[in-house]
Amino acid sequence: MHARAFRRLENKTQVFTPGVSDHFRNRLTHTIEVSQIARTVASVLGLDEDLTEALALAHDIGHPPFGHSGEAELDRLMRGFGERFEHNIHALRIVEGFENPYALFPGLNLTFEVREGIVKHSRDFSPGEIPALDEYLPGLRPPLEAQLIDLCDEIAYNASDLDDGYFAGLIQLEDARRMVGKIGELGEVLSQQYPGAPERVQVHEIVRALINWLVSGLIEGTIEAATGLRDVEAVRRKGTRVACFSPETANSSGELKDFLRRMVYQSDRLSEDRKQSAGLIASLFEFFINHPNRLPVNYLEESVGQPLHRVVCDYIAGMTDGFLVRTSEQMKLL
Repeated sequence: MHARAFRRLENKTQVFTPGVSDHFRNRLTHTIEVSQIARTVASVLGLDEDLTEALALAHDIGHPPFGHSGEAELDRLMRGFGERFEHNIHALRIVEGFENPYALFPGLNLTFEVREGIVKHSRDFSPGEIPALDEYLPGLRPPLEAQLIDLCDEIAYNASDLDDGYFAGLIQLEDARRMVGKIGELGEVLSQQYPGAPERVQVHEIVRALINWLVSGLIEGTIEAATGLRDVEAVRRKGTRVACFSPETANSSGELKDFLRRMVYQSDRLSEDRKQSAGLIASLFEFFINHPNRLPVNYLEESVGQPLHRVVCDYIAGMTDGFLVRTSEQMKLL
């Protein structure tokens, strides 16, 4: 929480770019929502709440500016040099090397389980698949605290993107009630309980009830999947992940994601934003590759020994949306 990378999340896009509204989620407020949900689930399941919270707070610190479109563009650019960009691996590099608040050692003072959870909370990998991560027990599942994070993230963004999408004018409540079964069900109950409630209040009530229902489904599904498992080693050696939604909530979460994809993520407004954002990143990346002397001197000194494309990628990935735009203006790219 005291890392610079965490503070920068305040000016990094979640879904809607800055300027659309002061009320929409950014990467920081989304992270806080994930943390709250994750602590609730960990508490009910009797897990380590501090470890769960640390992983929730760290789960997005490796994201570059402009959300997933920024990550996709940096990955495309790095592929041209035979490498990749992936935000969880970048997050590990941040906490192990880029953040240096201590005199005695580089990086943050994080346990193995936190660092393992940063790279494994959303995926498993086999021995040798990612050589740089061989020390993080490839082939084994991470503890339940880490397995929960991706699903708590899903709950948070499903609910918040429904909320923000409605107030951005991309979603009509009647469409959501008709096209997503659970929203229709919650809306029907709400209409009976509060028949005169304004539509904007109905949306808030539906979002709140949806979060509660999805969290309950995650708890129930995980308890069922954990039957017979005695300890963390049994969780690690299980062939599949233990944290999961109940079948009903899994189906509804998938249905809601499909709805949001059509109505919000693939909307003309956001598609144009993504195109512009990717173009800015590509232009700045190319500029620094051709003019490395324009990179900050202290940054070049700290990156001695790294290939230029990696240095440029790391520098851009650490930018906020606003700083990337300002830098592009300073370099006469805008």
